Amino acid sequence: MARKTKAAADGRPKAPLSALRPLIPFALRYRVRIAAGLIALVCASASTLVVPIAMRRVIDHGFTADGSGVIDAYFLALLGVVAAFALSSAARVYTVVSLGERVVADLRSAVFARLTLLDPAFFDRSQSGEIVSRLTADATQIKSAFGVSVSILLRNLFLFVGATAMMVVTSPRLSVMVLAAIPIIVFPLIVSGRGVRRRSRAAQDRLADASAYAAEAVGAVRTMQAFGRSAATAARFAAASEEAYLAARASIRARALLTGVAIFLISASVVGVMWYGAQGVLNHTMTGGELSQFVLYAVFGAGALGQLSEVYGDLAMSAGAAERLTEILAAEPAIRAPSPVMPLPEPARGSVSFEEVRFAYPTRPEHAALGGLSFTAAPGERIAIVGPSGAGKSTVFQLLLRFYDPQSGRILVDGTDIARVDPERLRSRIALVPQDPVVFSGTVTENIRYGRPEAGEAEVRRAAELANAHGFVTALPQGYATQVGERGVTLSGGQRQRIAIARAILKDAPILLLDEATSALDAESERAVQAALATLMQGRTTLVIAHRLATIRAADRILVLDDGRIVETGTHESLLAQGALYAQLANLQFTDALDETARGKEPRSRGERLPVAD
Repeated sequence: MARKTKAAADGRPKAPLSALRPLIPFALRYRVRIAAGLIALVCASASTLVVPIAMRRVIDHGFTADGSGVIDAYFLALLGVVAAFALSSAARVYTVVSLGERVVADLRSAVFARLTLLDPAFFDRSQSGEIVSRLTADATQIKSAFGVSVSILLRNLFLFVGATAMMVVTSPRLSVMVLAAIPIIVFPLIVSGRGVRRRSRAAQDRLADASAYAAEAVGAVRTMQAFGRSAATAARFAAASEEAYLAARASIRARALLTGVAIFLISASVVGVMWYGAQGVLNHTMTGGELSQFVLYAVFGAGALGQLSEVYGDLAMSAGAAERLTEILAAEPAIRAPSPVMPLPEPARGSVSFEEVRFAYPTRPEHAALGGLSFTAAPGERIAIVGPSGAGKSTVFQLLLRFYDPQSGRILVDGTDIARVDPERLRSRIALVPQDPVVFSGTVTENIRYGRPEAGEAEVRRAAELANAHGFVTALPQGYATQVGERGVTLSGGQRQRIAIARAILKDAPILLLDEATSALDAESERAVQAALATLMQGRTTLVIAHRLATIRAADRILVLDDGRIVETGTHESLLAQGALYAQLANLQFTDALDETARGKEPRSRGERLPVAD
């Protein structure tokens, strides 16, 4: 990702709990469930800590002539302890694991919600597959931490603290030896845990790279196969997967080393304490029952500390994933509603003005896409925008929709500077039909209704009829309820474009942006849709990135852009008469078409398009 947290940017490792801290507010929403889990944890830990006391009593008092009754009583009591331990453990697992699932679900929703608010500049620097990897693989890693690791962490933390306290009560002298060894054990765990976290972050990054490449390849599978690149694509993904595996293996190796060192240090300390305690029994400074009780507590404490070391490794791995997700949560959109927000005038008129607008894309700051662009579109006016590739035509639409803000100048809608308007409110007044229409997976009705979700079935059908889409839609297997597949893969290009036109018709916005909305239609469908668009454009301000002669001739005014500036303006006939850039573009591609138009014939498709596509 282009945006990094401060710690990630300067290379300083953060402690795992610090990286996980932004997730705490998600958990605190469920305080009742947290309290229930803590109660269950206390009960489970207390049940475990009772066992050594019972064993001490059995050893010191049960193995006598009249000790059979004592043994029976203690083992019956132990059966009750075991039942309490089982019930509390079940409650602990349910409350803590379900809490983890809840937290991760909320986190995933929050991250996706933030993604929907980020400006296009963020996505210009990011791969969609890498973002999806954060929502899936990284969220799954965190779910493992919150759903399992946190439960184990809390259980063993309670058990370790309780066992340590009981060791002190049982034998302060032996406890001093055990407690003195803890810093020696914990320090290597903390140091190596940071290495685990760094390697886990690297592994997650490599996995995200592989996921991004896979998403891109699957999305372009027809192109890949048409060019015979299946084997090469598979080989490249295999190489990306291998890099992800090697990074994951390095993380696992560090974690395994951490676990091995922890087990050795903990076990060695227990062995040393047992040997020293055995000397005390031989010297009659403590009883066998006391030694057994102390050893059991020492084993409980050592086992808990060992488990804590493993959980520390899990949390270190999850911290890398959490850091990647919280980077998105921390990202602030460059385009946002100002404070205070200025309302757009009511009723909407649809006037548009560009005043000395200068703009360069963030990914190409050295190249000005627009250099002092100024023009005004009156309410209801139809303006065609033409020019050579890279002239800045599409940039006009991007800025008017406020996907980006200009570096200087102003853009006004109904006399109001759009930089002072809520972007959502601004876009509600604009309908867009792109040259490459986006159709989502779902039904035809859902795609058309995307323009106005509250629209009824009759309104959807009417919009489809106006867009000349009703005929092919009713011929589909389930009509308007037909699933169109991902990105509308089951529809032709012309069908997808008519769906997009119907969507814009249904939105019924005062400003209409058409990026050559009929470019993918055959001649017959184009005539029908042009008639529908002519009706749609009545009373609406329309800006058209024009490629076709019919669209250009129907415009009230034509703006000719070159290198981000308006170099000519006028009608089709007046611009031809000037003999400048527009005439040159027309003469390159329109000679035959213009001749046939003058003779009253429809231009041939060979000469219908100006070389003006961005």
